[in-house]
Amino acid sequence: MQDMIVIVEPMIPALRRYAMVLLRDQGVADDLVQDCLERAISGWHRRRPDGNPRTWVFTILHNLAISRLRQRARRPAHVALDATDPALLCHDAVQEDGLRQRDILAALDLLSEEHRQLLLLISVEGLSYAEAAKILAVPLGTIMSRLSRARERLRMIFEDGAVVATLPRLRRVK
Repeated sequence: MQDMIVIVEPMIPALRRYAMVLLRDQGVADDLVQDCLERAISGWHRRRPDGNPRTWVFTILHNLAISRLRQRARRPAHVALDATDPALLCHDAVQEDGLRQRDILAALDLLSEEHRQLLLLISVEGLSYAEAAKILAVPLGTIMSRLSRARERLRMIFEDGAVVATLPRLRRVK
């Protein structure tokens, strides 16, 4: 046992340097050296007596480092909670967005085909009035009046609650 301590103890600074170079994190490197020393001590009786103990211990360290690097590649990076931006820890609820989208699509279904086409071309696709007039083959004045009527109809649908009446009712699950 004394024999082993005399041989292994002088290697510790070099093991720490090598681990630091491999892992680039002093805390993780120190943990790796600790694990390496535990394996070397517990397996001291299994080493080849004619082999070089320094090579054997560095091989243990190297193999442990490779295993850690592979684990790190498979797992997401660990970030301390205190070091994390609070804005990344919370997200707006997306359930309401889905319900709002469903309501808008249901309201669009209640519009006439020409109003729906026009609203989608201008509001969703971002086309200009002139481009929409060319696509639909109608005068620019017609585009403006249809768009005004389509927007007003859509506003009335939401104010009257007509969309809610057309949607299936949710039932309470107990």
